[in-house]
Amino acid sequence: MSREIDSIDARILEELESDGRLSIVELAQRVNLTNTPCSERVKRLERSGYITGYRAMLDLDKLGLGHLTVVQVSLAATGGDNSLDAFGKAVHLIPEVESCLMLAGAFDYLLTVRTKDMRHFREVLGDKINKLPGILQTNSFAVMEIVKK
Repeated sequence: MSREIDSIDARILEELESDGRLSIVELAQRVNLTNTPCSERVKRLERSGYITGYRAMLDLDKLGLGHLTVVQVSLAATGGDNSLDAFGKAVHLIPEVESCLMLAGAFDYLLTVRTKDMRHFREVLGDKINKLPGILQTNSFAVMEIVKK
């Protein structure tokens, strides 16, 4: 059972989204609560699904994955659930695909693909993405700069 969040809950979510490693003491100070009520609110927000997890933000350049490409994907047919399901399951198996969004519009999916460089991307495109089930066409766009994340 989910309940509405109040302004303090919203501030807690904002602070944790900005820095998920905040201690309860620091978080409580930032949202003007004492430690126990702040901790109870965080636990409630976790239980009710407003907070779904915590993760580290990685420096992808240092990890050798600094090249980002956006790929538009059009499927040959989307009339039945089978082609969408098959594509969705298969795209999960490509580790270089960072995200996959199903869209309504001129194409069916938008992928973000992380690779070490353009050569690596071309390999992923030819050997993996273009072999996904139901692919009709792809259009790729190399990202020059991430302006806002």
